[in-house]
Amino acid sequence: QVQLVESGGGLVQAGGSLRLSCAASGRLLSFYTMAWFRQAPGKQRELVSCFTSDGTTDYSDSVKGRFTISRDNGKNTVYLQMNSLKPEDTGVYSCARAPGWGRSHIPSDYPYWGQGTQVTVSS
Repeated sequence: QVQLVESGGGLVQAGGSLRLSCAASGRLLSFYTMAWFRQAPGKQRELVSCFTSDGTTDYSDSVKGRFTISRDNGKNTVYLQMNSLKPEDTGVYSCARAPGWGRSHIPSDYPYWGQGTQVTVSS
């Protein structure tokens, strides 16, 4: 059974930083594509970043250069380091695991999800 548990969200001022963690149970994350999505109030869920099993990373244009996705295989955990946060980064951030190693920006391609963690950036 796959279980993903996020942590690290909170309230931060614009320009600040947060690091989100996604700890997984079950098979090693290194075999799969992992992703962070976010959903702002009234908006659709969107991809923030993904990390394929071969180490390839993707970022949305809105976070490129500010956010970094990484993985600790020993801890079976994926991280999202978020720097220079902006009010428009506010939303519920969820990690997700793909069924395989392919890269996708589409939420419905990910069958396994964490419960989400709230990130609020004040201006």
